[in-house]
Amino acid sequence: MSAAADEGFQQGLPADLCLRGQFASLEPMSLEHEADLNAAAADGELYKLKVTRVPDLNEMPATIELALQEKQAGSKFPFVVRRLSDGRIVGSTSYYDIRPEHKNVAIGFTWYGKSAQRSAINTECKLLLLSHAFERLGCIAVAFHVDDTNTVSQAAVTRLGAKHDGVLRNHQLMPDGRIRHTYCYSITDAEWPAIKQRLMARLARG
Repeated sequence: MSAAADEGFQQGLPADLCLRGQFASLEPMSLEHEADLNAAAADGELYKLKVTRVPDLNEMPATIELALQEKQAGSKFPFVVRRLSDGRIVGSTSYYDIRPEHKNVAIGFTWYGKSAQRSAINTECKLLLLSHAFERLGCIAVAFHVDDTNTVSQAAVTRLGAKHDGVLRNHQLMPDGRIRHTYCYSITDAEWPAIKQRLMARLARG
């Protein structure tokens, strides 16, 4: 990728980037969101889940700090998810593994409080993130990485229209000592228009 194209990619990720839809807005994560994120994580006690990594009350400050450091380094862009019906922060999601030179990003580190699960919010957030990645950043592929034990997320990513590319075996050591295998999925720019139409139709159905 040329230096000019690389700069254009980065211009599509300004520090104050906000993506707004009908049901939710994605806003840049900041230290001021700590209390709101703690409240969202407590909605359903998400930090007790084994198949996804949600910080608890003690871990949240360091988690936010690390995410902001990675944002400063250009490898990640963490968002908080605000539900527009009541203005509450109900979760978090991120662009990560940001690679302008290859026109690639990944979407992940996603979680929602129980009250926002099985709602239109996740569908709309994926639509907002994918639309920006393909139509503003000019990505040729967007990746998703899922824990091998998280069958719910595997099904959700497949339902989204992403293709299963393979498995990274013995990929990570989890805090409880478990060895995680990572399932890899992706959507390409050629596949995006049809997937976008399906997501929009799903949102229209409510």
